[in-house]
Amino acid sequence: MSGLKFIVDGKNIEIDKQSVKLSEIAKIVEDRYPGQICSGIINNRLYDLNHTLYDNETIAFVDTTNEDGNRVYFRGLSLMLAMACKELFNRKVYVKHSISGGLYCVFKETRTLKEEEINAIRNKMLEYVRKDYEIETIYMPTDEAIDMFEKSKRLDKANLLKYRKEDVIKVYCCNGYYDCFYGNMFPSTGYMSDLDVEKMADGMVIMGAKNGLKGNISEFKEMQKLSDVYRESEQWSRTLGIDSVVDLNRIIEKNEYGEMIRTVEALHEKKIAEIADTIVKSGSKVILIAAPSSSGKTSFAHRLSIQLKVNGLKPLPISIDNYFLNREFTPIDQDGEHDFESIEAVDIKQFNRDINDLIQGKEINKIEFDFLTGKRVVTDEKIYLGKNQPIILEGIHGLNPSLTEFIDDELKFKIYISVITQINLDDHNRIPTTDLRLIRRMVRDYNFRGYSAEKTIEKWPSVRRGENKNIFPYQEQADVMFNSASVFELSVLKTQAKKILGEINENSNYQIEANRLRELLQYFYEIEDLGDIGPTSIIREFIGGSRIL
Repeated sequence: MSGLKFIVDGKNIEIDKQSVKLSEIAKIVEDRYPGQICSGIINNRLYDLNHTLYDNETIAFVDTTNEDGNRVYFRGLSLMLAMACKELFNRKVYVKHSISGGLYCVFKETRTLKEEEINAIRNKMLEYVRKDYEIETIYMPTDEAIDMFEKSKRLDKANLLKYRKEDVIKVYCCNGYYDCFYGNMFPSTGYMSDLDVEKMADGMVIMGAKNGLKGNISEFKEMQKLSDVYRESEQWSRTLGIDSVVDLNRIIEKNEYGEMIRTVEALHEKKIAEIADTIVKSGSKVILIAAPSSSGKTSFAHRLSIQLKVNGLKPLPISIDNYFLNREFTPIDQDGEHDFESIEAVDIKQFNRDINDLIQGKEINKIEFDFLTGKRVVTDEKIYLGKNQPIILEGIHGLNPSLTEFIDDELKFKIYISVITQINLDDHNRIPTTDLRLIRRMVRDYNFRGYSAEKTIEKWPSVRRGENKNIFPYQEQADVMFNSASVFELSVLKTQAKKILGEINENSNYQIEANRLRELLQYFYEIEDLGDIGPTSIIREFIGGSRIL
């Protein structure tokens, strides 16, 4: 009998066996990949490396330089962290949120971690890597898994599984430790040698490979302002009594979500009012608002303008997008498309000239960019600054010093808008902020731009590259940060999101991502009655019904 034949990256591989695991093939080709291979794509489906092949196939491997691969890597690190904390201290660990290229984690029982404890955890995780423990995948009846986690007092897992519709759940077992992680996992602990653990605040940050590259470990950088926003978001969650999806679902089940929505909106309004008060005290003439895609910056800018008016100011909004260069001068990205995310797509000199003229009391002609023709138009309309009239500048490059390099720093007030999810699925499975933003954008694009979910997902990697290059490096330069996320919004977005995700053909190249998002949304109860969501709510920018856009 002949062996098996595979095509990997356009090259043929023959193996003299009747069956083979993906991990064995990955070992053969691993030097072709800059990152650690994590998964394989076969017939438009994503498989973990334990998957066994019995037929000839065409395979595309996914490594840690890819978003899907990076998720697998940090999933594995989270597993080893939970194991280490259990073995060393018999304590539960809570994976909170991403920061500085890593994951911030704390002990479930709140207390400050000591440096020697951090060192012990790091050494224990590295020991797991050296011993290369098998990570066994067990397909278990959901009821049996719920019973197992309840008996071990892992109620976060047990309660979440009760919301699953499937009868079978994947449970991972490593060195006698059982856990659920929602996605693929490595075959063993030896795959995750690029790791570090650093102390931060009351907890720690687990770091992986820098930029996903093998043999490189990310360096931890303290991000104080972003950390403050995370802490504020956690305080908001405590105010609402919502720490996880289970808490949220229970409120929806009891039909008590109206008060929750109104409280969230009140917290947002209070924070925006505080920012407006700070701006007034600062006397700033130029208010710069920056945010990654689908952060709700347009709605925020309008609501901030209202609060500034309450304080006696009359802000003049100017869109940075109107200063785009004519289309023929726009830089090209790595995909051969016009790169509107690049700061080089903006006419910086003209922009600075106009803003400085306004500050000095001069009139300027209003500029508008025609996105249909790709041309900048100088209109006949004159604009100028009156008394008590600051300029509001909103755009992705708002915090980039290059944008306003010719404007006096003393005149600027810088705001960064983040979208920080305030709840997790359970103790070890977080909801990435990028997923919330992608779902927001997908719903908005479908409702208002005529884009399919497939089109939005296709463009998302380019958007993310632009954010990593042009937005995130400057976020700590903000004077204040605002979290535009609402604890309830995935329950609101789910109704529309699942419909438009369902329109993606099963043979589409984006079916893998669509399935991943559907699996995330399955845990949320839907909020279909939107009556308590006001017309100025940030989420209205995405679902419709906004009165301020």
